[in-house]
Amino acid sequence: MIELPPCPLCKSAFTYEMNSLLVCPECGHEWNPEGESTTIDHFIVKDCNGNVLKNGDSVVIIKNLPVKGSSQSIKAGTKVKNIRLIDSDHNIDCRIDGFGAMALKSEFVKKA
Repeated sequence: MIELPPCPLCKSAFTYEMNSLLVCPECGHEWNPEGESTTIDHFIVKDCNGNVLKNGDSVVIIKNLPVKGSSQSIKAGTKVKNIRLIDSDHNIDCRIDGFGAMALKSEFVKKA
């Protein structure tokens, strides 16, 4: 059995091969084992203050956000760790304690 290297972002040991790439199932990072970066950031995501965000950053919610389908809302000041950026209207994918997987707009967060 081949011993695969851990994820360079989150250091998870549960990496697997997908075609010519290595993939981390915990943070979703994909990389080329030969050392060349295969992730192309063709879009830039900025927080409410204009700071550029990147995958793996931590952010803080700046206002109470209602959650569709729930009577609870995400409170201002909630810290969200290890975000993942996507090219969409809600451009941040994350996991929030007590709510689960969530998509957020970058205009409602600031870099922690």
